[in-house]
Amino acid sequence: MWDVSVIEDASAAAASLDPVRARLLAELAAGPASAAMLAPRVGLPRQKVNYHLKTLERHGLVELAGERRKGNVTERLMRATAASYVISPLALAPVEPDPDRFRDQLSARWLLALAARLVRDVGALITGATRARKRLATYALDAEVRFADAAARAAFVEELTRGVSALVAKYHDAEAPGGREHRVVLALHPALGQPPPRSAALGEAAPPGGPAQRAPEPPDSPREMPRETGPGAGPRARDPQDRKTEEDLREQ
Repeated sequence: MWDVSVIEDASAAAASLDPVRARLLAELAAGPASAAMLAPRVGLPRQKVNYHLKTLERHGLVELAGERRKGNVTERLMRATAASYVISPLALAPVEPDPDRFRDQLSARWLLALAARLVRDVGALITGATRARKRLATYALDAEVRFADAAARAAFVEELTRGVSALVAKYHDAEAPGGREHRVVLALHPALGQPPPRSAALGEAAPPGGPAQRAPEPPDSPREMPRETGPGAGPRARDPQDRKTEEDLREQ
């Protein structure tokens, strides 16, 4: 079982988004089970559960883990093919975000488009590497930083931009034979509070007495962030909604 798998097919994405099937995927990620075992857990007849399992199996989201005899019946034990799933923007290819349509470092929507492309590209690379039985060389860094104020955040971004631009200029070799291009994506956004428990996302009630969810803090005005610099800088098409956000912040 993979830690995470990417769903690129639109029909597979639709199948996984069904609430009952999403619940079944969660149950089978915890361990193999048959339709008869799953039926009381999800409150459905065994025949209905078996129908959903066949749909998930057809889309490669679950697979046969084994069989066992129970009286005169042979039960099929199914398991999820991954512990979790990510739906690639390829599943919505006609309307998937395209960060090349505009370029604005201060737009949250451009950041979202970049993130969508990251999911799409890395998902495709994982799929190809899995089929070829090869290891995929990637690197990621995840960290949190608490800024004293917006000025400190702007200074951080300015220094980060200069440092990464210098590294790109130092190691980029357009003439190296056998070289391969790599994509570098940097992102900075306000942190959210504790995410809701997984059971809540599956439609189950959250445990009583659970931690209160902290509301996201409003971002500071993007006017304090530095403008785009370095290689590849292009015209900045500001999103009208982002301009409206700045006006709202100024009125507060």
